[in-house]
Amino acid sequence: MPLEKLKKAKKVAIGTKQVLKAAENKETVLIFVAQDADAKVVEPLSTYCNEHGVQIVSIDSRIQLGKACGIDVGAAAAAILKD
Repeated sequence: MPLEKLKKAKKVAIGTKQVLKAAENKETVLIFVAQDADAKVVEPLSTYCNEHGVQIVSIDSRIQLGKACGIDVGAAAAAILKD
């Protein structure tokens, strides 16, 4: 399961702004977006990924994504970063 990869990753970016910045700098391995995140928040990231052929993995909830990142709050987006 992709969330297991996120839990075990050494370097991650959390939040749409950090993930988008990492994607633009070609530093991401895999990007995750919560399905229950506000569309306005994740739209710039989704647009970038669609335009550049970057794979996005959909996760059911922000809480689930936040827990996988090791934080106590929800996360709209996260990414595994290159070592």
